[in-house]
Parts: sequence; structure tokens; C-alpha cells
Amino acid sequence: MNYTTRTINRNFKIKVYGLGLNKLVGVAGFREVVGDDTLCNRLLDRAFNCPDDKQVCKLRRGIKITFYYC
Repeated sequence: MNYTTRTINRNFKIKVYGLGLNKLVGVAGFREVVGDDTLCNRLLDRAFNCPDDKQVCKLRRGIKITFYYC
């Protein structure tokens, strides 16, 4: 991963919604849901470059991941 766990957890609350999930997760849970480090890096790049308070990413699998900036 391009970012450390500490940096991600310090900057974001990550919420996963879909396929029976509706909860806040940490970096380990985020990586488990996504399943691919390349995709994780792309989603985190989008979140870090977003000027808003939240970034919503929708995956084709029916999963919605929301990064809330803290």
C-alpha cells in the first residue's frame, strides 16, 4: 500500500455499505472487503485528493465505501 495504516486511520473514518454490511471498518477491514491492493491504492488516492468532507466510492460488486475526513 502507498499509505501507512497510521496515516489512513488518522485522516479518515471508513464506512462500508452493501452485501449485508453497514459498519465502520479500519484499514484491515477495508483491505479485506476490497481484496486488491491496487484498487485500495486507487480508492485512497481519490479520498486524499478530494476537497470535500467525504468521498463515496461505488464498486461493481454492490459495495459502497465512504471515506469521511476527520
